[in-house]
Formats: sequence, C-alpha cells, structure tokens
Amino acid sequence: MTRSRRTPALLLSLLILFGLLAAACGDDEDGDGAAATDDSAEEAEPVTVKLGYFPNLTHAPGIVGDLGGLFEENVGDEVTIETNTFNAGPEAVEALFNEDLDITLIGPNPAINAYAQSEGDAIRIVSGSTSGGAFLVVADGIDSSDDLEGKTLATPQLGNTQDVALRAWLKDEGFETDDTGGGDVSIQPQANGEALAAFVAGDIDGAWVPEPWATRFIQEGGAHVLVNEADLWPDGEYVTTHLVVRTAFLDEHPDVVKGILEGLAAAIDLIESDPAEAKRLTNEGIEAVTDQALSQDVLDAAWDNLTFTLDPIASSLQQSAKDAEAVGLLDPVDLDGIYDLTLLNEVLADRDEPEVKGL
Repeated sequence: MTRSRRTPALLLSLLILFGLLAAACGDDEDGDGAAATDDSAEEAEPVTVKLGYFPNLTHAPGIVGDLGGLFEENVGDEVTIETNTFNAGPEAVEALFNEDLDITLIGPNPAINAYAQSEGDAIRIVSGSTSGGAFLVVADGIDSSDDLEGKTLATPQLGNTQDVALRAWLKDEGFETDDTGGGDVSIQPQANGEALAAFVAGDIDGAWVPEPWATRFIQEGGAHVLVNEADLWPDGEYVTTHLVVRTAFLDEHPDVVKGILEGLAAAIDLIESDPAEAKRLTNEGIEAVTDQALSQDVLDAAWDNLTFTLDPIASSLQQSAKDAEAVGLLDPVDLDGIYDLTLLNEVLADRDEPEVKGL
C-alpha cells in the first residue's frame, strides 16, 4: 500500500515537472517572439533623413519647415533630421548621387539633369514648393535685348534653373552663348553673393537670379528688371522650386517622406496665415547660412514676387527640359516617371484639397 501510494505521487510529480518545463520552454519561445514583435511595433528603427535647401526666399517653405520645427513635428520621434544647404542645384544633385542627401528643395533643371543622368533611377519629384521669383536684372543703359550684345551676365551655376532660363531666352532673342563664357553675350555662372559684388563693382552687367537676389540687385546695386520670368509662362505660373527625393530613400522610408510633406504643407500654411512670422524664420535661416540677414525692405519686396504651393506645376517642367535641350545642356530625355505624387495626394486628401497631377 505504501508503494501504491508513492508511485502515483511520484508519477504526478514528474508529470507536473515535465509540464512546467514544457510550459517554461513554450513561454520562452512565445515570450521571445512576442517581445520581438512588441518591440518592433513600439520602437520603430531610428532613421536619419538628410534634408537640403538653399538660403533663398524661393526655398522659404523649406526654411520655415526646418527652423519652425514643422518637419520635426511631422516625421516622428524616431527620425533625426540633418539639414544641409547649397548654393545651386547641380551641387545638391551631386550630394544626392553620393547619398549625402536624401530629400531636397531644388529647381526644375537640376532635377531633370539628375533624372536623365541616372537613366530615371536616382530621384523622384514628390511635391511643389514655389512658383515665380526669378528675374533678369541689368544695369542702366540696358533697356532691351538689343543692348545685351557684348555684355556679361551672371547666373547662379552652370546648368541650374536660372542659367537654363537665361540661355534659352537669349537664344530666342537671337544671341549665341556657350558654356565657357563665349558668344554674343558672355554668361559667367557664379554664386549669387559674388555676382552682386561683381555687379556693384561694374564687372558684370546683370544677372538672371532668384529672389531675394533680384531685389538685392535692384535695391543695393541700382539694377532694374529687364525680364520677369513669369511673363514668359502661361498664366505666369512656372515651377521655381520643388521637392525631390532619392528614389531609394523614398522606397525604403515612405512614412518619413510623407512626414516631410506634411511638414512642408504646414510651412506653407504658416506662410499664408502668419507671413510676418514666416518672413522672420526665413530671414533667420538665410542669415545663418550667409552671415547676413535681409533688410526688411528687401524681404518685403521680394516676398511679394513669390507664390508658395504644393502643386509642382508639372507642365512647366517639360518646357524647362526642352529649353535645356535647345541650349545644349541636356540630351533629349523622356521624363515619364520623374513624378511620384502618391504621398502628396494622400496628404492633400487628408487636408480635403484636390489632388495634383504629374506629366
């Protein structure tokens, strides 16, 4: 009887022990899997996004979004934003190609060049930003295109948006130019600040530049407007600045790109609702890069020449490509696929605004 009592007890103890061990092993497996799942759900992998813009008023939405904390608010706590600034588009494109930049405000022609050079792989345009704000400003005594023969003009950089616009316009006016500064009108690409100093010194006769530089040429150098680029486009609308993303980054981090787009939309909202604050932030951003704030007169006058919009005004991009081809700075290129406006239209839908279209 003693044996009959001890054997069931022993068996019961062993069963309990094995059950506990099995449960423990099961808990370890299930627990580890659950922990991994919960961790992945609760803690997204940290991402660093390298964001670019130029210290120009045409990039005001980018500056406002950055300094106003609007990008940071919309991308989430797990995303770190590293800001980079550039003088003109070609150097920003080089940074994109080198993966030193993920997303940037940029002009149309550098975006076209980047798309063409990479055979359609490297970048996508995901939003608009700014329309207008580019001018050919010239010295006294130059009152028509006829007065430009033999003169020297500046643009921000060879192949950038204003450079292509000037060369295309001169071609239409019957002048020949080349990329070495020769021809009927000499074009000498240089940084905007250097161009203003050269104009004041009398070393150049004018420049095709974006705001605020056009207004600075006028107010500080005594220049006057020979061409307002808006006059060359239907309804005066053309893309000056849009948002471009490395395709690989867009594919890997669409949520981050969407957050940047939401921040850009918030920046444009602030520009419309509180222009004084938007101007202050933009001027602060320009000063941080150039070590010189704009005067209030320059800021106010130049600001009125710009339209800030999420619409990329895709129709003007095609013409910009044709202009670059016409002046020998671009081989014929098929731009089909350069736009990916899916995320932008999601943002617009969330805002109850109509969608926009690419080419």
